[in-house]
Amino acid sequence: MSRRSKKTLSPTKAVAGDTSAFLPARWTVPAICIFLPAIIWLVFGQTLRHDFVNYDDPEYVFKNAQVVRGLTLEGIAWAFTHVHSSNWHPLTWISHMLDCQFYGLNPGGHHLTNTLLHAATAILLFLVLRQMTGALWRSAFVAAIFAVHPLRVESVAWVAERKDVLSGLFFMLTISAYVRYARAPRSPFRYGLVVLFFALGLMCKPMLVSMPFVLLLLDYWPLNRFATLHQDGGQPRIPRRLLLEKLPLLGLVIASCIVTLFAQRESMAPVSRITLPLRLGNAAVAYTDYIRQIFWPADLAVLYPWEEVRLGLASIALSIVLMAGVSVAVFFLRRHRYLVTGWLWYLVMLGPVIGILQVGNQARADRYTYLPQIGLYLVLTWGAMELCAGWRYRRVLLASLSSVILAALVVCARAQASYWRDSETLWSHALSCTTDNIIAEGNLGQACYAKGKMSEAMMHFQNSLRIAPNQAPIHSSLGVFFLEMGQLNESLAHLQQALQIEPNFADAHFNLGNTYLQMGRATEALSHYNRALEIDPNDTEALNNMAWILATWPEALTRDGAKAVALAERADILTQKTKPRIAATLAAAYAETGRFADAIKTGQRAMELAAAERNAALADSIRDQIQLYQSGAAFRDRRFMSALP
Repeated sequence: MSRRSKKTLSPTKAVAGDTSAFLPARWTVPAICIFLPAIIWLVFGQTLRHDFVNYDDPEYVFKNAQVVRGLTLEGIAWAFTHVHSSNWHPLTWISHMLDCQFYGLNPGGHHLTNTLLHAATAILLFLVLRQMTGALWRSAFVAAIFAVHPLRVESVAWVAERKDVLSGLFFMLTISAYVRYARAPRSPFRYGLVVLFFALGLMCKPMLVSMPFVLLLLDYWPLNRFATLHQDGGQPRIPRRLLLEKLPLLGLVIASCIVTLFAQRESMAPVSRITLPLRLGNAAVAYTDYIRQIFWPADLAVLYPWEEVRLGLASIALSIVLMAGVSVAVFFLRRHRYLVTGWLWYLVMLGPVIGILQVGNQARADRYTYLPQIGLYLVLTWGAMELCAGWRYRRVLLASLSSVILAALVVCARAQASYWRDSETLWSHALSCTTDNIIAEGNLGQACYAKGKMSEAMMHFQNSLRIAPNQAPIHSSLGVFFLEMGQLNESLAHLQQALQIEPNFADAHFNLGNTYLQMGRATEALSHYNRALEIDPNDTEALNNMAWILATWPEALTRDGAKAVALAERADILTQKTKPRIAATLAAAYAETGRFADAIKTGQRAMELAAAERNAALADSIRDQIQLYQSGAAFRDRRFMSALP
């Protein structure tokens, strides 16, 4: 009786049935490394003409005072020491700062960075898979699907999702370093690189906390580092050293989890709002939805709202049966090790974002599939090759089928990416794909308002409140809407209601300050500007408005020149001395303290900035103020005094 060979396949050798065994890799590998960014450019090159969107992009980029200044020592310190937008991801903040340093607030540059990072990640995925498995074309196909699947659009076309593409790059660098370490496990330097890249990845997005388990799966297959109980091929077991070498990584995971829980404590939905059974049911349905979307990526939306109608017993039971059935099948077919690695990769990597700890209002999100679905691509690609192993014309068939699949994905992904060109298009598409989407209604209202489409804006705001009346952001937006229309009492009512719902809502405090200012009630306005600054000390608009009142209000008891100077100087520095209105406020503050030479100099800078923006009205107003400073008089703003009773 013949015995099985003890020899195992080296990861660096070609796998039987893979065409890489018959084609020279000298030119093929570079060609694939060019092909991947080429198809990515076909999909995402259009984003260089896209705008920012009004969902997270303001908080992450163009309304973030630390980010818009570019890369500064103060900004780097802020990134590491502050939680902002319920996240602690300092490297992500630094990457946005670098974009502002190079591109300013030109959205095309920010989109370009996302595209380049995604391309680098796809190339690394190909190279790492080939390095581990020796399978050239299978590795290339997995990387190509990852590169252009429509589910990638949200991660790449959305500037605020920089954390996805940046953490994905460090994820691949960690695996690459780990493969090198696995060949020389006694090398402290190689292991140090693994720890370093993993730590950097966690500082981009904490979703990488499952990395130690993913590395253990790679130990099982394709690195084949597990021990075998019997020489004739028994069940593998985990050597103790493989577990011990993951302990430093687990330490980083624990630290990251603690920081994340602290950062997102206010954003997590309480169990009283979304019960644990409902979360578990949604998790089961989400797992199967993500699988369905691999094969049928239709009706993709930027936000999928919670829909309890989707979570009926039948849907949940069917999802559980499907997931359990696949898991049982993988167990019985475990001699095909890629099945175990790929399936568990998918299940475990989705765990942190599957909704058990619910953050935000979404039931699921396309961006959550960025790294987890690589496991399923492995299963499908290796499984297809193995299934066709005995077919006579398998290479021609698989090559043709692969080409058709990639072409279809490119077309679908291009169409999906086009919806991200501006906020109105994005949210209009979301409403066409979902029902009762309160976030989409509210954000579309804001997008319409920004374009001057007042009736459409009001309609969408009202639709959002009809679905869920207690929404502080929508009431705040309506407050601004009525303020711009001059309906101050209506503005006051909506903003006060917003603060009853969410007392620490900085935008509502700022807008309420503006409303009180229009009413001529400076004391109340200052109080709410001050509260907005307590919540966000870098709110340059609140700094400017507060300084303007303190420097120019006609009533002497209200003015405080020294404080006005401090606030205006802070706002001027945060905006890199590029905003004419802030410079004009600083000039007025200097004049209030008797520093007329500084007032004249700063006023002239403000006038030049206004002229550069082609704002003739503002430039003329500043010129009149400068004439007062030249005569030794401070400026008094009497526009709002007529509103006083």
